Amino acid sequence: MSTVHEIEQAVRNLGPQDLAALRQWFDAFDAEIWDHQIEGDAAAGRLDWLAGESRRNLREGRWTDL
Repeated sequence: MSTVHEIEQAVRNLGPQDLAALRQWFDAFDAEIWDHQIEGDAAAGRLDWLAGESRRNLREGRWTDL
């Protein structure tokens, strides 16, 4: 039996309060992983093109207020 399968089975056995707590924890955990990935991409220059494109759109008047 794989670890993922074991986790799936355990989650199925959680009560409503524990499931809600797990969901909240996982959302925070997933956001933290995403933040680290974005920080790494930015530090490595993989997002530079996006900043350049944004500056070009602003210069050329192709932008809208949020």
